[in-house]
Amino acid sequence: MEFRIIDKTSGEDKIFTNDRIAGFLELHLEHYGDKKEDILKCIAYVFNKGGFIAVAIEDHALIGATVLNETGMDGYIPENILVYIAVDASQRGKGVGKLLMQKALDHAKGSVALHVEADNPAKKLYERLGFTNKYLEMRLQR
Repeated sequence: MEFRIIDKTSGEDKIFTNDRIAGFLELHLEHYGDKKEDILKCIAYVFNKGGFIAVAIEDHALIGATVLNETGMDGYIPENILVYIAVDASQRGKGVGKLLMQKALDHAKGSVALHVEADNPAKKLYERLGFTNKYLEMRLQR
């Protein structure tokens, strides 16, 4: 398995393009995800504001992807937010998600926040990696 970091320094990957990564995330996030157009906005933020994309590759196939956006804040809000992470359904349970998360956390500078739904099986992985539930998130949708 190989891991690749994509950011504004490296630019869009020629093989694992933004569109391909967004399509992968839309498919493999299943009901926990967003529409491709919204995922593409998150990816564009990486190249315009900051953050990175980490991908897991096996036999030239994309098997996992995560997107972290830099918040531009420090201390009172974590410096990064992990917006998306997904592993190909056929690769789940093999440790790909854990390795991908570890690569992303190792690459991130500063603290990392993420949102996870209570029924998402990945919640256990995040807890094993040291994430804690500090706040109850509330949103006002407009």
